[in-house]
Amino acid sequence: MQFQVIGYWGGYPGPGSATAGYLLEHDGEQLLLDCGSGVLSRLPYFTQPERLQAVLLSHYHYDHIADLGVLQYALLVQQQLGNGNGVLPIYAPNHDEEAFQRLQRPNITQAFPLLPDKKEQIGLFQVEVLPTQHPEYCLAMRIATSEATIVYTADTAFFPKLVDFAADADLLVAECSFYGGMDAQAYGGHMNSYDVGRLAAEARVGSLLLTHLPHFGQHDQLLEEAAEHFTGPIALAREGWRWEAR
Repeated sequence: MQFQVIGYWGGYPGPGSATAGYLLEHDGEQLLLDCGSGVLSRLPYFTQPERLQAVLLSHYHYDHIADLGVLQYALLVQQQLGNGNGVLPIYAPNHDEEAFQRLQRPNITQAFPLLPDKKEQIGLFQVEVLPTQHPEYCLAMRIATSEATIVYTADTAFFPKLVDFAADADLLVAECSFYGGMDAQAYGGHMNSYDVGRLAAEARVGSLLLTHLPHFGQHDQLLEEAAEHFTGPIALAREGWRWEAR
């Protein structure tokens, strides 16, 4: 299984980059994980929209879904050019019926609910979800193949169930919106670098990727602070960052 970063900013994209967007690939099958602002402008460097087997959405904040409508237009245009690959499934929370129904586009995309306590088989990927601690209903995801397991926290504060959910993952992709001395929970259900390092250590993960990065401070400080708690490999998300199961 391969994992690549398309977008990594929290809130809004930096110049020439994107907010949340990640590409997973296994034996030729591709999943897009979140589709934030700027993702569609960066996606052609990694794959083409019509090659995707499915999209997974963690929640409906714009920095995670802003380019979804643009993706639907791209698929429509490619269909008109004869390059379509059928209807694209979009898996997402269904607690907000209006938002969920906007994922539906006849002959373009079809929405399917992601439900806690239910394992979803999406092609070669097995997906489990856990509601996080965030003002908008949000789902952390545990995505496994025969080769490896990746856990994506999406947006969340630290809470004990997240440790069990992430246990023994080969790669933990964790939001790191704030620096160690800041009260991340006070800003709407997020984690700081100490929270992330603690989560990785207690969950005994193989490697840690810090993402959903802030637009202030020096990001290397996030690495140093997370490393005070987690002694395994740690990286900062950047466009094109790649991880592959060994």
